[in-house]
Formats: sequence, structure tokens, C-alpha cells
Amino acid sequence: MTPADAPAGPVPLARLLAIGLDDLLTGLHDRLAGAGWPQVRPGDGYVLLAARQGPTSAVDVAALTGTSRQAATKLADRLVAEGFLRREPSADDGRVVLLHLTAHGAALLEDVESIYADLEAGWAQEIGARRLEALRADLATVLRARHGGVLPPVRRSV
Repeated sequence: MTPADAPAGPVPLARLLAIGLDDLLTGLHDRLAGAGWPQVRPGDGYVLLAARQGPTSAVDVAALTGTSRQAATKLADRLVAEGFLRREPSADDGRVVLLHLTAHGAALLEDVESIYADLEAGWAQEIGARRLEALRADLATVLRARHGGVLPPVRRSV
């Protein structure tokens, strides 16, 4: 699309957020590979973040990733095999196996947070730290208002 073909008016916020997310995730995974985490895949973060909040199940993983329970189980199997998660039977329901974050998984998430801080610092160089923090605060305010006062879990967008 050339500038002459571009629609008039501002770029939709959803488009800008999607482009920004893609930019941050690409930067994250490039840096993770360089930091010794080459096996980490984009969908892994949704599961690890959920497990950091507390034990999760294959059903929860399927909902977070927008996949079938079978695909979610395969994802969990890989994350267990790579040492990011461990399985443990639920104390409440013997039919349910819960996924818990391991120390290895927690170390990965620490590196993720550090890399995100570096990537955000690059954004702050472009727009200023104050404006970046205002953007963060405004997004958090809108999202909390739309979700009963709390930030919802991070889910893979459809």
C-alpha cells in the first residue's frame, strides 16, 4: 500500500498495539536465543506465566494458547522435558495433573523480564521515560477497568 492509498485518519490503536507486540516479541526471542535459551518458543511464555501465578492444568493451557487439549498436553510435555515445568497430581482431584513452574522456568522468566526492560529502554529513548510510563499506566488503567479491576492473564490472541 502506498501512502496515496492509505486510509485517511489515525492508524487504529489495535494495529499499532499488534505491531508493537510483534516488535517486542521478536526482540525478546532473538535475545533469548543469544542468551542461551534457543529452545524457547513464542507460545511457551503464556504457559510459564500462568504457572508462575500458581499451578495450572492442560485444560488451562489449552485455553491460554487457543489450542486443543491434545496440543496443550504436547506443549506441556515439552516444557516438562526441558525442565521448565514439573507435574504433580492435584490434591483436590486425583484425575487432574497440575503443572508447576520449576527453578529453571523461573530463571527463564527472570531473563525475559530483564530483556523486556532493555527493549522498553529502547522505546524510552524514542519517546522519553515519562511518556513510556504514562503509556504503561494508561494501558493498565483501561485493561483493569474492562476486567473488573484486575489485569487478565496473558493469552495468545486469535
